[in-house]
Amino acid sequence: MITLKGVSKKYGNLEVLNKVDLTISENKIIGLVGVNGSGKTTIIKLINGILKPSGGEILINGEKPGLESKKIISYLPENNCLDLNMKIKELVKLFSDFYLDFDTETAKKLLNNFKIDINKKLKNLSKGTKEKVQLALVISRRADVYILDEPISGVDPATRDSILDTILSNFNENATMLISTHLISDVERILDEVIFVGEGKIILHENTDELRKKRNKSIDQIFREEFKC
Repeated sequence: MITLKGVSKKYGNLEVLNKVDLTISENKIIGLVGVNGSGKTTIIKLINGILKPSGGEILINGEKPGLESKKIISYLPENNCLDLNMKIKELVKLFSDFYLDFDTETAKKLLNNFKIDINKKLKNLSKGTKEKVQLALVISRRADVYILDEPISGVDPATRDSILDTILSNFNENATMLISTHLISDVERILDEVIFVGEGKIILHENTDELRKKRNKSIDQIFREEFKC
């Protein structure tokens, strides 16, 4: 589904990614984890075509990131990218008009489950509720790939399980999902595979069940060992 071949990324003289090779298969939920500044968000932005690589090649279904890949990827950025002055119902209409694969009824159901008043403007909601709105819109697409950058970072611990269950219950089950997060203990239960990113390189990429069995530890414990100071 997604392949990175020798991908590097520099900002001036600062090298953020160094010749990264990565293959992301179909029908998997994959965790992309690493400490701050490890290169996770850069990888995500490169896949989404927001950034251009300094070297190497990125292929999505055999094609470089562009218009065609945007049609099949539903992307949740780390920060809000929606118009704060729009009402929630207007945002639903906007997504419905913009994306052919958007399911309006699913979006309304999710917003109702989150107890969000669709007649309110986005700017009048709390930070956590804004993130729920954006997540509901992203998950309501029938996409082939979902890329979620820190989808539960802005909500309280009691709400995280609810959001993860919402993701599992509503995204296209035949799709691939890539979740970037630093809250590993919260998300590891839903992951098929995990990718550890450190200092611009892929340190580890394995099946989560096999990795836990091999190390006899949770993914969170393994992560803490790999990245301990």
